[in-house]
Amino acid sequence: MALTPSFHDVAFPIGLAFGASGGPVRRTEIISLGSGHEQRNAGWAHSRRKYDVGFAIRTLNELNQVVAFFEARAGRLFAFRFRDPIDNKSCLPSQLPSCLDQAIGTGTGTDTIFQLVKNISGNSLAARTITKPVPGSVRVAVDGIEQIPETDFVVEHSQGTVTFQPGHLPAAGTAVTAGFEFDLPVRFDTDEIRVALVAFEAGEIPSIPIVEVVA
Repeated sequence: MALTPSFHDVAFPIGLAFGASGGPVRRTEIISLGSGHEQRNAGWAHSRRKYDVGFAIRTLNELNQVVAFFEARAGRLFAFRFRDPIDNKSCLPSQLPSCLDQAIGTGTGTDTIFQLVKNISGNSLAARTITKPVPGSVRVAVDGIEQIPETDFVVEHSQGTVTFQPGHLPAAGTAVTAGFEFDLPVRFDTDEIRVALVAFEAGEIPSIPIVEVVA
């Protein structure tokens, strides 16, 4: 029976993510002109992150854990959560998220839903949309006053939206800010994991690529 591609709201083992290699990838089209100048065009509005989690594996038990996770996702079919070791907060990695970290909108008195975003310092492109905040980590403020979860607002953790409760909508002109931890929606970028056990025990590490997706 065919499976329907979807997203599994489960996280790749966080302990293994800290040994992964990779990061943001952009697609830039470069056209060389006859004058020697270049014309450069951005193929993507935002970068797409790619990692290899094979570098995180150090023992056969860890390999077994990853293979089981790979099987449960049916290879490339189902996406899942992944914690980027160096970029998983609304603030610097060494800091704790504050409700003032990121501007996510301006109140109108009628708008109820605000999307979590991470603004990129020094970048004129659109803010990065955050769709997979870590449950329990989202803090929100209106004009600098921290709001109370569930009483003032609720978070949709599968979409990264903040919805204000009736009677608690941000007034017109008020700044809405947020702080949070977040995961990335990713999938395996292979349908096959190949391991030579003797070599692996001797220190050779298999390649297990994953890539960010829209989910």
